[in-house]
Formats: sequence, C-alpha cells, structure tokens
Amino acid sequence: MTACPVADTLEPPASRLPDLVALAREPSSDKRRALLRELTDHFFGAPRHGPEELALFDDLLQTLTTEMEVVVRAELARRFSESLTAPPGLIRRLAFDEAEIVSTPVLRRASALAEPDQLALAEQKGQPHLRALSQRDQVSEAVADVIVSRGDDQTLDTLLRNDGAKLSRRASEAAVERAKANPDLQQAVVDRRALPPDLLNEMYFVVEARLRRKILEKNALLSPTQLEAALQVGRARVAGDDGILPPDYAESLAYIEELRAAGQLTPPILARFLRSGSRTSFLIALAQMTEMDFHTVERIVQQQELDALTVLCRAADLDRSLFLTYAVAILKADDNAMAKAHVYARHYMELDREAALRTLRFWRLRRSSAV
Repeated sequence: MTACPVADTLEPPASRLPDLVALAREPSSDKRRALLRELTDHFFGAPRHGPEELALFDDLLQTLTTEMEVVVRAELARRFSESLTAPPGLIRRLAFDEAEIVSTPVLRRASALAEPDQLALAEQKGQPHLRALSQRDQVSEAVADVIVSRGDDQTLDTLLRNDGAKLSRRASEAAVERAKANPDLQQAVVDRRALPPDLLNEMYFVVEARLRRKILEKNALLSPTQLEAALQVGRARVAGDDGILPPDYAESLAYIEELRAAGQLTPPILARFLRSGSRTSFLIALAQMTEMDFHTVERIVQQQELDALTVLCRAADLDRSLFLTYAVAILKADDNAMAKAHVYARHYMELDREAALRTLRFWRLRRSSAV
C-alpha cells in the first residue's frame, strides 16, 4: 500500500489523519485494530471531508478491514451503513462480505452503495445478499429484475412486500406466474400495491377466499381510467386455451338459443336445469346471462367455487334466493350443502355489484383473447 506519498501532500489544519496514516505501517494486529477504531472516529468526528481526504480514508479503511475479524467488520458496517458520505470502496467491500452480519446492514441501508454495485451483487451473490438488497428503501427496476430472476421464494416474498421496490412489467408477470404455483407467495402478490390490476385478477382462481375478497375490494377502488388501461394491457397479454367442450354442448347450445329466441331464457330456468341434471345447459345459460366464456363458468361450477359464483350472479344482478338455489344444487353431494350455501348467500349481499362487474371484465379477457 502506498499511503505515505498521499499523506505527505495532505496536511489539513488540526487533522490527525497524517499521523494515523503513519500508524498504518505498524504490523501489530492490536495496533491496527486501534488504528481502525481511531480512523473511524476521526471520519465521523469531522463534518465533511474533501475528495482527496475521502479517498485516503477509503484506501486505509479497506486495507485494514480485510485484516479484521468478523465482529470488527460488522461494527464497521453498522456505523458506515448509516453515513450519507461513506467511502464508496469500503461500502462496496463490506457489501460483498460473505458474513451476513457484515453485509446485511450495508445492503439494506447504505445510500453510498451505487446501483452498478447493487446489480453486481444481485447477479453474483447468494440468497442472503439478495434478501438484504430486497429490503432497501428503494430498489430500482434493473436490480429488482435480477432479484426476481435469481431469488428463491423467500427472497421474492421479501421483495414483493417492499413498496419501495420498483418491478418492471416483466418482473411482475414472472412473480405472478411463480405465485400461481406457490401458495406461500400469494399473500405478498395480492397485497402488493403496485401490482398491475390485470395481473392481480389472474390470481383470483388460484388464491383462497379471503384473498379473493381482497382482489374484489381492490377492483372496486379502480377509477374508470385505471380500469380501462389495465384491461387494455391485459388484452395484449392473455392467450386463450379453452380445452374440450362436453359431448352434449352443441345440442344444449341449440336448445338454449331456442329458449332465448322465445324470450324464455330466465334465471329460474337455470335452477330447473340444475335440478334435472342438465348441467351443460345450465353452464351455457349462465355463461350467456353473465356474458362470460363457457370454460370459465364450467370451472367455477365443476370446482364448486361458490365465491366466484357469487361474483357471477351478483354482476348479473340475480336475486339472492336464486343464487342460494344454484349454490345448493351445485353442492348437492355435500352433506352440509345448505349451511355452506347460506354462508355464501350472506357474502352475496355484502358484495358490491360494481366490484363484481369490474372483476368480470378481467375474467372476460380470456374469452376475447381466444376469439
């Protein structure tokens, strides 16, 4: 290390720095530890440092830090992570430290940790470093992209819960796809304030009931402009995959069309379909009545997703008693069908119809994308 020539030219009034530079020649580890402590105190004892002085601090502190045990490096990291003017080289070295107790405070808080260094860390280091980066007050889109790509589920959950993290559209889509397959991520995805509404609504059919209600609440808060913008983005993203139609679909569809033409396709008719076992006719009629695609309605009924059925029927402004009739018929094989249906009937009355209508507009994206 060539610190002495710099010290010879640097003589700030009343500064102990030249003396401290001279002490750096000492081979004793105890003296070096004392020097490190005094250098740190000297750095924080002055209100500001000029560029040359800061560079000298950086050089000395980096050199001494590499020779110190973990507990000393950790204390150094704690102190300098709070400084707005911390030496950048030292901050970089501490951030790359393998010991979590050293790197974590710097990764979480150090404003002196430049974005290129954050990117390098995200690309090179393991999950503890990525999780600490995910907790910074501000995480750029570029850094977040790498974290989403390389982070495990625990890291991704940490990032999603940080409102200061900016996720690109691509990163948000990747996070949603992972959350669809992992229930542990779904709370963080649904709770995320900045998640695009069309992606939020893609989560509806994979999350539990309480998170579905939260999605509906968020839909109700969208302004008309936000709703239209989200639907426009969603139309460009969603691709239809309708699957196989039931064998009696064509015959049932013809019958439903006859009833419609005769003005006889009414909500009570749907209950009759269910009671008589004409499930395909019921599905086609409900799909037409709610302007939904057949396969979405089929999934809701087949999987007995009564909260989703609540959304369909509420959007169609059906009478609560009819909804209850449908629910009991769909749950007929369940020993507790009536009690369960009554629970959802209460939810039915609490559900805001506007929220239900907005939710259906997101569900309809799949139909329009397949046309």
